Amino acid sequence: MAGATLIDLSVGEIMTRWPATIGVFIDLELHCIGCPISPFHTLVEAAEEHGLAVETLTDAIEGEIARSGTTDSPASGRRRSAAIGAHRR
Repeated sequence: MAGATLIDLSVGEIMTRWPATIGVFIDLELHCIGCPISPFHTLVEAAEEHGLAVETLTDAIEGEIARSGTTDSPASGRRRSAAIGAHRR
C-alpha cells in the first residue's frame, strides 16, 4: 500500500475500512476511537496532535493492514453503485 494514499484518508475512514487498525490507535495511546474529529483528521494531523512521528503511525497502520489480510484499499475502494439514472430507460 502506498503511504501517500493512506495518509490522505481520514482516521475514521481508516478504522472503518480496516477495523484491525483500531488496535494500533489503542496501543499508541491515540484517542481517535470515538473521537468526533476522526472523520476529519488525517494520519498526519493525528500524529502531530499526539506528538507522534508520522512515520511511526503510518508504518504501524500499514503493518496492521498487511497482517489483517484484507484486500480493500483506497485504490480499489468500495464497490460503486450504478451511475445515477442508469436504472431508467
